[in-house]
Amino acid sequence: MIITISGTAGSGKSTVGKLLAQQLKFKHYSIGDFMRQIAKERNLSLEDLGRIAEGDKSIDQTLDRKQIELGKNNDRFVIDARLGYHFIPNSIKIFLTAELKDRAERIWKDITIKNIRKEERGENLKEIIEELKRREESEKKRYQQYYQTNPYEESNYDLVIDTSTISAQEVTEKIIEFLKK
Repeated sequence: MIITISGTAGSGKSTVGKLLAQQLKFKHYSIGDFMRQIAKERNLSLEDLGRIAEGDKSIDQTLDRKQIELGKNNDRFVIDARLGYHFIPNSIKIFLTAELKDRAERIWKDITIKNIRKEERGENLKEIIEELKRREESEKKRYQQYYQTNPYEESNYDLVIDTSTISAQEVTEKIIEFLKK
């Protein structure tokens, strides 16, 4: 069984992916982590890397190959990846979403309190919200151009969960209940 978790930035994909993999005793992969690593290596923000990727398909191709390879050669894993559903079509496809303000607050907390996600820019919550909007538009544009797909289209998924008012553990439990069916 392969589970792909997609969703909006800050909706909890990585947190839920890790929890789910742990509970199922599966491996966990994160394309967001791979993307952050590329941004860090190039000394760029995710937003800047996204803008560059609009004109440089090699960035997305590197990430795409990782997903395709994982899907072909492995089983029993969870991957949080915006396009996991597309590159690993035999997966169980989960989509997480949340209100924009809730997502921005989570990211801001990661930056200011947890001291992670440093490659994401924003001096305050308003700037994070604006960056999220730009990032999603950039991704929609790139993925439509490169793959003729929209990762935010909920009909691409087997299960959609709004994480605005529930914990990552509750989201994980909902997914496990869905898997049992």
